[in-house]
Amino acid sequence: MQINEKVKATEMPWITKVVGDFGDKKKWREYKARVKALPAGYREAANGLERYFMYFGPNEDGSLLIQLVTDFADLMEQSVADGTTVRQLVGEDPVEFAEQFLANYDGGSFVRKERARLAASIDKAVVEEGAS
Repeated sequence: MQINEKVKATEMPWITKVVGDFGDKKKWREYKARVKALPAGYREAANGLERYFMYFGPNEDGSLLIQLVTDFADLMEQSVADGTTVRQLVGEDPVEFAEQFLANYDGGSFVRKERARLAASIDKAVVEEGAS
């Protein structure tokens, strides 16, 4: 941790350190209300994708996660307004849709970091193998 980060951490109100950012909590509740207001099929799809985002999304940065779900709620609401079906929205492979959506947000889960670490290890092994 750099000195500037230490100063910022000490300037943070103690309540924020303990319970987190209240603004993010409010935005999360707003997101959940938006999802609850979706028609049943869209709501079910949103809940399934949300679970996926929680595992594979940017879960180390609360504000980035809030941005992700807010953008996702916008997309779902726009799909309802446009008459786009859930299948038309996510396509035949929901995992591919979710991964493409997540690709727009930096950071990631432990799993995404481990995937990158594995790929780097293999690349390094290939280089070392060629040097032998």
